[in-house]
This record gives sequence, C-alpha cells and structure tokens, in this order.
Amino acid sequence: MPSRIDRAPTLSAPAVADPRPKFPKDEAGFMTELRRRADAYFAETGRSERDCWRMYLKTAVILAWLATSYALLVFAAPTVWLAAPLSISLAFAISAVGFSIQHDGGHHAYSRFAWVNRLAALSLDLIGASSYLWRWKHVVYHHTYPNVDGQDTDIDVGFVARLAPQQRRRWFHRWQHLYLWPLYGLTASVWHLYGDFRDVITGQIGAHRIPRPKGWDLVVFLVGKLVSIGLLLGVPMCVHSWWVVFTFYMVVTAVVGVVLTVVFQLAHCVGEAEFPEPIDGGRRMEGAWAVHQVRTTVDFARQSRVLCWLLGGLNFQVVHHLFPRVCHIHYPALSRIVEATCRDFGVRYSAHQTFLAGIVSHFRWLRDLGRPQAIPT
Repeated sequence: MPSRIDRAPTLSAPAVADPRPKFPKDEAGFMTELRRRADAYFAETGRSERDCWRMYLKTAVILAWLATSYALLVFAAPTVWLAAPLSISLAFAISAVGFSIQHDGGHHAYSRFAWVNRLAALSLDLIGASSYLWRWKHVVYHHTYPNVDGQDTDIDVGFVARLAPQQRRRWFHRWQHLYLWPLYGLTASVWHLYGDFRDVITGQIGAHRIPRPKGWDLVVFLVGKLVSIGLLLGVPMCVHSWWVVFTFYMVVTAVVGVVLTVVFQLAHCVGEAEFPEPIDGGRRMEGAWAVHQVRTTVDFARQSRVLCWLLGGLNFQVVHHLFPRVCHIHYPALSRIVEATCRDFGVRYSAHQTFLAGIVSHFRWLRDLGRPQAIPT
C-alpha cells in the first residue's frame, strides 16, 4: 500500500539544465520506516495531514491581525509612539503570513485541493515577495540540497558573507558575525524592490538558471508587485508625507527581514548542522536523501508553543524537511516520531533547547567561518 505521506512536488526542469548531484538509494530503509510510522500516527489519531480546522482558524486570526495592524498604522495612528508598536505588529503579522499561510500553501501542505494551496501560496505576492521565484529557490534548490554549496541558493549570499566551509573566505568576513545582523534587516526590502525583478529579468537565481515567468505566472508576478508596493508605499503616501511612509516602510521591512532570515539561519547555518559535499566529481551525494535532510537541519525551542504558532512550526525544521507536504500543525507530534526513528537508525538528530541557544550557535558559526584559521568541522 503506498504511503499517504509525499515529498515536496517536483517542478519542470529549468530551461538550461543544472548539473545536479544524485542521492543514493536508501538501503537502510530509513525513509520507508519514517513514512510507515507517520502513516500509523495519522491512522491511529484519525487526523488528516492537510485541511486541518486549526489551520483554517489560524489563517483567519493571522489575516485579521494583518488587516487590523495595517489599518491602524496607516489610518489611525496620530503619533510616533502609537505608530512604532503598530509597525512592529504589522511586521510580525506579515512574517506570520509567510511562515504559516504561504509556506504551507507553497508546499501543498495546506489542503488536498490544489486551488486552495495555490491561493494560500499567493499570499506571498501580497506581502511583497514572489511565489513563483520562491518555488524555485526554496522548494527545488533548498529543499533538495540543503547546505550543499553550489546547489542550495539559501546559503549563497555572494561575497557578503561566508555561510559554508566550502565558500571562499574574504578578509572582511572576519567581522561577519557582527555586521550581518543589521544586514539581515535589508533582506525583505531588497527582495521587494530589487532582487525579485533582477531574478526574473536575468532568469537566474544564484548560480542556477530558471525559466522566466510567462503567461499567468508573469501576470501574478507583476500584479503582486503592484499590489504590494501600492499597499506598503502608495496608499500610505496618500495619507502621510513620503518621508514618514518611507521611514516606517524601512522599519516594517527591517523587522520582517530579521525575523525571516534568522529563523532560516538557526535551522541550517549553525555548528550542529553538516555541510556535505558531492562526491565522484560532483555527480552524487554520499548519504541518502532523508539522512541528508536530518544531518543538515537543526530544530530549536521545541517546547515553546508560542514560537511554534508564530513561526508556522519552523522551529521543527527537521520534520518539515522530511515531510514538507504535511500541515505544520502536526510537526510537534511528528518530531517525537522522527527523533525516535533517528535514534533507532543511528542518525544524528540535533536540536537547541531554546531560541537563544540557536542564536548563540549561529553567532559562533559566523565568527568561526570568518576566522583565517582552520575551517570548522
């Protein structure tokens, strides 16, 4: 009987094929056992992997939070002292849309109906980024090859920083553990106003060629940019001075950028995560796909229900990488199954007890990679 649990959906090959390494067969049956135990959990509890009522309720709460924060900030905040906390609230609401609604929809984990997943995924275009580019950057390149230099575009930030041991060290990386934190705050605004346009025009994300959006994909991209820029800059400028709008735009996008970037970094760019290299001249990976996902990913703050709710379960990144098409509502329960299975198969499962512990580990990783001494192992 086929498993009810599926991996992330595959996309068509890029216009110019990338030489991608292959994963060996899972001879030990690790992923097969993971799927069997996960299927048993859903069968015993009677719960559904997708279309969870708690997810629909959560979506309503997040969208109400987003709309209320936006309306109060733009139309009802008479002073800076009221606008400041409202801008922070708006930033967290935007992040929650990305972490929960868009992320599940983009991975087909929100619903069993394709149109519902598509609608949820389009929320990313509403908040400023591109759902089309995200599929390539996140679903294809990151989820297939996490922490593989040259394949995972999420660890490729060019000359700005060194996030993997295989990347070239530059003299100014000596201070990357200090200067990167404020730069994280520019991530969202750069995506919004420049990066996505550059990627579409060049047809390239990092070192990978991608097909430029056409037809409805292009319409969605352009309309999404028009709507998001209109909501974040255009409409507020009808009510307030341009410099006030721009100032608070930078505040909101800075908070969004820091939150989104740091959550990713705590899962992958830490000392406990591995950075495997392809072997046989770059043609194949040494470990099986599922084992690779576990060894390159680290959980954090698994006991915090508040963080789990706010981050869309992405503090349980190991589960997410193994079962990306399962709604994040189930991640806490599945994490216990995954950890036990890893223990039975001798696969190292890493987790930080707290969010702060993850921050410290990321700081140390940046510091160690920036030093001119030996590459960390």
